Amino acid sequence: MQSRDKRRLVLLTLPVAIVFCAFWLIPIAHLILLSGQGPVGFGSYVQILQTPRYLTGILVTVALSAGVTLVTLAVSVISGLFLVRNRFPGRDLLIAVLTLPLAFSGVVVGFMVIMLAGRQGLLATASLALFGERWMFAYSFAGLFMGYVYFSIPRVILTIMASAEKLDGLVEEAARSLGASGAEVMRDVILPALAPALISSGAICFATSMGAFGTAFTLNAGVDVLPMVIYNEFTLNANIAVASALSVILGLLTWLVLAAARSITGAGVAAAA
Repeated sequence: MQSRDKRRLVLLTLPVAIVFCAFWLIPIAHLILLSGQGPVGFGSYVQILQTPRYLTGILVTVALSAGVTLVTLAVSVISGLFLVRNRFPGRDLLIAVLTLPLAFSGVVVGFMVIMLAGRQGLLATASLALFGERWMFAYSFAGLFMGYVYFSIPRVILTIMASAEKLDGLVEEAARSLGASGAEVMRDVILPALAPALISSGAICFATSMGAFGTAFTLNAGVDVLPMVIYNEFTLNANIAVASALSVILGLLTWLVLAAARSITGAGVAAAA
């Protein structure tokens, strides 16, 4: 009987083990090996940290992802609480519009930013007609930031709304009856209750922004985000060792954020991913 149970366990875990090895373990191991095949071996990691362009790419990507995460969380909390607590005509349509970017790739999001704020976009056309000059920001850091936020909002707002629906309104009423202002209720009651959802969805937002490539590639904003640096090293410079090392660093930074969020919120991050 025990032998049969062991065989059954092996048969059940074998597909999982095959998928894990084929799509994660082997590619990651190969990537690490490639990062050590350059002229300086695994010293390429030290070289990256000593090269201003690579180091700037890492810092810009982390700063951009952190900023996008903070703005996305702020917009999602305000919008999510409003949509959960109010019923009005067109509410379902508004939710559908807010979550529409889930169906878009990063390339489509970048194209939409260009249509809004590019050289021939809506903003440029309107400003030319009104003020005689074209206003545009699609091909700048602001355009890239806007594209990342637009791409991230649906992934966060759905989590916030699901968590907000479980809030106990009696606790908020009790806080107000004790003299708490609206800001104090938000700070001391609502945000602490939403904290697990904020941390888990924020971690996913950060991870998505760190690895986003399509939007950055489409906008070509001149911002050296890490995915673009990796792409250029691999395709233009054929510097496979450095591209691999940068990929490992990108993956490690993202994993550290997800692991930290998971340690705080439990399995919520894994479920959201």
